[in-house]
Amino acid sequence: MKKSSMSAVIGMLLAAGAIGQVQAAAVPADVTRATLDNGLRVVIVRDTLAPVVTTELNYLVGSDEVPAAFPGTAHAMEHMMFRGSPGLSKDQLAAIAANMGGAFNADTTQGVTQYYFVTPSQDLDVALHVESLRMRGVDVTEKDWAKERGAIEQEVSRDLSNPSYKAYEQLQAQLFAGTPYGHTPLGTRASFDKTSAAMLKRFHDTWYAPNNAILVIAGDVDPAATLARVKQEFGDIPRSQLPARPEFSFKPVQAKAVALPTDSPYGSVYLAYRLPGMKAKDYATAAVLGQALASKRAGLFGMGMDGTALYGGFAAQFMPQAGFGMAVGIFPRGGNPQPVLARMRSILAQAASKGVDPALVDAAKRQAIAALEFKKNSVDGLANAWSQALAFEGLDSPDAIRQAIEAVTPAQVDALARATFDPAHAVTAILTPESSGKPIAGKGFGGAESFASSPDKPVQLPEWAAKAFAKLSVPKSSLHPVDYHLANGMRLIVQPEAISNTVVAFGRVQTNQDLQAPKGEEGVADVLGQLFQFGTTHLDRLQYQAALDAISARASAGSSFSLAVPSTHFAEGMKLLADAELHPALPAKAFPIVQRQTAGFVAGQVQSPDFLTQIGLDQALLPAGDPELRHATPQSVMGLTLDKVKQYYAQVFRPDMTTLVVVGKVDPAQVKQVVEQAFGDWKASGPKPEVDYAAVPANHAGQLHVPDTSASQDSVTMAQTIDVTRDDPDRYALNLGNEVLGGGFYASRLYHDLRDTRGLVYSVGTSFDYGRNRSTYSVDYGADPDKVKAASALVVQDLKQMQTTPVSPADLDRAKGILLRQMPLGESSFGGIGGQLLGLAIEGKPLDATTVAAKHYLEMTALQVQQAFAKHVRPEAFVTAVKGPAPKG
Repeated sequence: MKKSSMSAVIGMLLAAGAIGQVQAAAVPADVTRATLDNGLRVVIVRDTLAPVVTTELNYLVGSDEVPAAFPGTAHAMEHMMFRGSPGLSKDQLAAIAANMGGAFNADTTQGVTQYYFVTPSQDLDVALHVESLRMRGVDVTEKDWAKERGAIEQEVSRDLSNPSYKAYEQLQAQLFAGTPYGHTPLGTRASFDKTSAAMLKRFHDTWYAPNNAILVIAGDVDPAATLARVKQEFGDIPRSQLPARPEFSFKPVQAKAVALPTDSPYGSVYLAYRLPGMKAKDYATAAVLGQALASKRAGLFGMGMDGTALYGGFAAQFMPQAGFGMAVGIFPRGGNPQPVLARMRSILAQAASKGVDPALVDAAKRQAIAALEFKKNSVDGLANAWSQALAFEGLDSPDAIRQAIEAVTPAQVDALARATFDPAHAVTAILTPESSGKPIAGKGFGGAESFASSPDKPVQLPEWAAKAFAKLSVPKSSLHPVDYHLANGMRLIVQPEAISNTVVAFGRVQTNQDLQAPKGEEGVADVLGQLFQFGTTHLDRLQYQAALDAISARASAGSSFSLAVPSTHFAEGMKLLADAELHPALPAKAFPIVQRQTAGFVAGQVQSPDFLTQIGLDQALLPAGDPELRHATPQSVMGLTLDKVKQYYAQVFRPDMTTLVVVGKVDPAQVKQVVEQAFGDWKASGPKPEVDYAAVPANHAGQLHVPDTSASQDSVTMAQTIDVTRDDPDRYALNLGNEVLGGGFYASRLYHDLRDTRGLVYSVGTSFDYGRNRSTYSVDYGADPDKVKAASALVVQDLKQMQTTPVSPADLDRAKGILLRQMPLGESSFGGIGGQLLGLAIEGKPLDATTVAAKHYLEMTALQVQQAFAKHVRPEAFVTAVKGPAPKG
């Protein structure tokens, strides 16, 4: 069962706070620049971390340039770019993108629309040719737009079903009224209903020109050969006479309060102020201000530490012409938001009147500059950094922001805080949890419905694409990890990488609260997880964070723990990480605060539609009394004592249940020595605990509807237990078949049937979740209430087809290509490398298991896929859970 813990929610909010961080990369030596005669700007950055390349084609057009009363035009044009171009049909485009195996998508913002590929380097020519064809022209017919409009309207319904998005939309409208920023790039159903194919074609022909674009290519490529290829593909595309850009005339913000209901288990308070944009002279100052206010040593975060709020923080979002900073406070369901709001106002008023602590400004600058180096640790992150600098910030390179940050002074930060945090110009939003009703057994949204079978005719690829994908082979892994087992039973895996002067570490203690917590102590792991934030027995929380700031490091402790640190400070960082992990303070003073916070969160959680959907689904899938059905209640949390929490920590945190993966510029032998010094005194006693759930019988079919009054769209999960575990050889055939069903964007069978042909959904996902003893298969999608029945029936129909008819050779090869090409992509970032090695170690698999899997996929037959689906998947045995309005029809 997927339980949403307090720690997980806080983690998401902390991640949101990272918006305020400057995300850029230092200028590497191997950078090639050019501007073609037609105005296309090109930047090629060589990065040899993995045989992977990222292309990002940034068109300098977005929702700023849309016609009046048509706020979603740029977004709609982004969608239609995937429906084909002269010389490349939508089916060919989908098949090509799927065969490449990586990421292929786009994003529309206020001033930039970005199209990107992340793919093995061998497919760079294909990616460039696709983007060349799409720049030259796009097929936009009324028939195709009518189909895509159904999908994009489902996206609108999805986002407008999210109360946080609604709040964001209203905040933006208030902060930027009378300017293009007064609306989001999403668009509305009403405007899409009035949009014509001719309007979209005109928008493309006006703005999608080489002299309005910046092409960034990063990865393991030959720069000279790549530039020659770019000139060949794009050089003869004519430049265009671009229209005038919209004017931005920002008026003073008028204070306003927005109140909205939410289906979240907690309430939220947002206090927003307008900030300078990315092209403003004081952008770096604004970024440092946001980072300083988001610090764990700052007052807003302190609200969560002293019990004023469940969580406090600060986030900043920047657009080219303006931005906004937002203080965030979280309060429990049924709680009073006013004390949280008052504290937030007080903290920001103090920043305006007395300034920001210079120590926090200094730490924010050092952390932001360190982040520049960390961006090198990902091929697509490096491409993002250059696109951000050139297309969004209007800078010459990512390094330009480094110089600007270094020049920021505390006096400049204080002046900006004084000018910004004026209560007369603040927009406040309060989201208050409200009940939507109890779950009920669903009726009328399942059952049979007849459709024409999915076409199984192979797509005829263009010759240039067919040649690129003609041969499938097992990719050569670039990983050569060194595997150690320390004397205390702790496992250490080291993967040296020299692409940057940084080190990242990912650790996990294998625990399972459902199997290890005594009866009546549900929630003890959540309380423990929150207490890790209060420092160590040697350093209180502020001292501990100051020590991390001093070496420009980030660390987190708990059953999952991590460290990111410059390589020169690796030993110091590992010592701090071990101190937090092995010697948590668990202070008596903090315990009642965390206990009340966790109980308040749980009280809201157990009434939230998300939780009711998940627990209802699990109750239908699992036998009564199964330990996975255990969950915290306010009563179980309030029944805990600090001694019980300490006993749980002593019982479950063991070195022989712990794995640590280190990736970066290190020597494995030295890493072993450092880790032994930091963790070597940690000892375990008694036999290893059991942390894996036992096997369960097959579930019966069922239906569940959970009302959610904040949603206009239904979120649907169809799930079932399956008898294939993570070590069963049949998993290879199921994985391959699952790529036919749900992999490869438009090329997948479910995308074709549910979105492309019928316009029933915006997206649909399928996944196998394999455990050691139990596993599940699930299908997820969002749809309007009147489309749920049809979409569910199509899912069942396509699964039955997988069981009765072998997939075509083209579908099989495409699925193989996806899985084989994903292997190098998983090694193209420090995070991907660390996550892969840690996951394999935790599951007890060999560290070259991805290569072993690739060999299985290469040899797999269509008959084996058909037999696996016939044997293990039960199309009529899904439990279908619908969250949102009652399904119709």
